[in-house]
Amino acid sequence: MTLETTENSDDFKRRIAKLEKINRALMSRVERSVDSQFNAFSLFETAIALDHQVRRRTQELQQALRSIEKAKRQAEAASSLKTTFVTSVGHDLLQPLNAARLALSALGELQVEPDGGDLIDQVDRCLLTLEDLIRTLLDLSKLDAGFMKPEIRAFELGDVLEPLTRDFAHFARKRGLKLRIVGSRRTVASDPLMLRRILQNLLANALRYTSRGGVLVGARRRGDRVLVQVCDTGPGIPENHREAIFQEFRREHDDTPGQTGFGLGLAIVRRFAQALNHPVRLASNLGRGSTFSVLLPIGDETAVRPPAGPPLRAYPNVIAGAKILLIENEPAASEAMVLLLERWGCDVAAAPSGMEAIEKVRAFANPPQIVIADLHLNNGERGTQAIQAVRAAFGPDLPALLITGDHSARAEEEARLSGLEMLKKPVRPAELRSLLSFLLA
Repeated sequence: MTLETTENSDDFKRRIAKLEKINRALMSRVERSVDSQFNAFSLFETAIALDHQVRRRTQELQQALRSIEKAKRQAEAASSLKTTFVTSVGHDLLQPLNAARLALSALGELQVEPDGGDLIDQVDRCLLTLEDLIRTLLDLSKLDAGFMKPEIRAFELGDVLEPLTRDFAHFARKRGLKLRIVGSRRTVASDPLMLRRILQNLLANALRYTSRGGVLVGARRRGDRVLVQVCDTGPGIPENHREAIFQEFRREHDDTPGQTGFGLGLAIVRRFAQALNHPVRLASNLGRGSTFSVLLPIGDETAVRPPAGPPLRAYPNVIAGAKILLIENEPAASEAMVLLLERWGCDVAAAPSGMEAIEKVRAFANPPQIVIADLHLNNGERGTQAIQAVRAAFGPDLPALLITGDHSARAEEEARLSGLEMLKKPVRPAELRSLLSFLLA
């Protein structure tokens, strides 16, 4: 082999090596290109699959949301129906209960044998228990439905505390217990009606389960708050049961003989306290008693308004011989009211509507001295409208008051805007007599 041949062979080898290198580079580029195209296609397929999944999950979510919304509407409708039903039934139950209370009061004023008086007291206690149950169920229903909204204002705490003595003094005496309620001139910010309901339930609970000793109610300053305490000498409450007693239909102890409870009093206390943002605390020693405390914010003394309605105190007996016009569409309630008023010496004319009342009174020589009207009359007529019609016929200054089984804030507002006093059914005869005396005096 010559030198030239060797050089040519080396040159061919170099060219072959170069071509192989170029070929490897091209092959690598082609492979990378193919891989890239394959990866892009795979990503495209993955994106399409994910899009399908997102669409499917979105549709499932939308369907679930529609189902939830439908269930929510059904629950709201059921809650509204329950509230309407309870309110309607409560109103209907209060009508015969009111008639029974009025008739029983009239019966109690008759001369009866001692045994008859005991029976009257027993029936009265049963009616009071039924009344308390109905009121409590109505309160719980209105709270659940959001119909009962606190109306916070400044007032003297004594305006709520002092009437409690009158409400519970007789019950405490019958139980052989001492009851002391210390008045207070401190100004607090709360809803006076809801706060009174809280304290009434706490006081009733303390008296019901205390067999000896007594109950003390008082208030004291705690920083920028006022602490109202209800202390009893009852059996006490074990620590592991203190939360359960605030639940509906739960009672820690058996009721005392002749006194029935439904386990709703403390449930109302907690629900009202939560609505008012008034913390409720319980301290108890077994065998020594319990103390329930309600913490209230201090109110602005300059914003204190006088309590609504006249004070229910004794007035001179001015109702004997008074000419009273009664507008009541419930026959049983009307008959019982007439019977009671006549037992008090009143001259009563009764009618189911405003127009019939005017026609009946015009047949008499003298106009009425006062009008008592039910708020809800037949055919959509309102007691306020009936009173307005009677006043148009006999004078705008004719005294009048409303009675109703409607315990809603709307009813109270209607009476307030009309400038009328209002008693809620079942009407307490003592309150009715006191209010009639005040309006006639």
